[in-house]
Amino acid sequence: MAAAPATFVVVALVAVALCGGVGRAQDMDNEWARYRGFFGGGGTLLPQSDVDLLEFPLNLEYLETEFFCWSALGYGLDGIDVNLTGGGPAPIGGQTAALTPFVRDVATQFCYQEVGHLRAIKQNVRGFPRPLLDISAANFGKIVEQAMNTTLDPPFNPYENSLNFLIASYIIPYVGLTGYVGANPKLLTPQARRLVAGLLGVESAQDAVIRALLYERGLSRVASYGVGVAEVTAHISSLRNELGRRGIKDEGLVVAPGQGPEGQTVGNIIAGDEFSLAYERTPEEILSIVYGTGNPAQSGGFFPQGADGRIARGLLM
Repeated sequence: MAAAPATFVVVALVAVALCGGVGRAQDMDNEWARYRGFFGGGGTLLPQSDVDLLEFPLNLEYLETEFFCWSALGYGLDGIDVNLTGGGPAPIGGQTAALTPFVRDVATQFCYQEVGHLRAIKQNVRGFPRPLLDISAANFGKIVEQAMNTTLDPPFNPYENSLNFLIASYIIPYVGLTGYVGANPKLLTPQARRLVAGLLGVESAQDAVIRALLYERGLSRVASYGVGVAEVTAHISSLRNELGRRGIKDEGLVVAPGQGPEGQTVGNIIAGDEFSLAYERTPEEILSIVYGTGNPAQSGGFFPQGADGRIARGLLM
């Protein structure tokens, strides 16, 4: 009969331990609940901050997809995979560009690369429907006139020829890649960092191709305007710096003596800081640029009704 008290003590200790374990498990679950995000592919739980940082670039990926696909193919995401639009409105002003076979081939590859980016992001986060995008010739014309600080006659039209298309393309991917550089150190999980690294690699390559094709034409004059291609890119980069309001994070194809890589060249085929590292931008800077307003709370430009996602919506007035 003496064993009974001992047995009771053991059972009691086990019960206490179990209760403590349950309590700790509940505490841990409550702690995770504070960071609850979205179960991505493979069932990995992403913290909300990673979800927000992965969803934000969907805005730029939608924009690039529609511009490249319309320019190359004469149709956009609705004609490729309507499910990827999430039911969002069709873009404004997309049309087939008058491109050389070579440039059309490049644009077509960019188009489908961007479609792949949309799929990759949406495999990791839920995302949001395509926002209303303005990829009209009139909107691109306004951007170039804003950069050149003059009224162009005839207005700049990105769909008119291959050179104009490349200049218009210069406007978009670089902004997205600086956003990926800025987001990477803020990500908490390997899954998110791996995705952003993959996206950044291809976006950087696209920008390098665009810059290389324009660099080859650097001294060529943009038809009707009497302005060199390199000069136009310098004006566009200056405008983005002005709108971003965070100093120099953008450079044209030719820079002043001493400002190229290691101070040894004026040619600047790839933009980079004093160590030839990619510049970074915050979501606030990116929105200020793509809205064309210099203000992340004031929509416009490519996003007449504003960008989407928790970050962008939280900044809109």
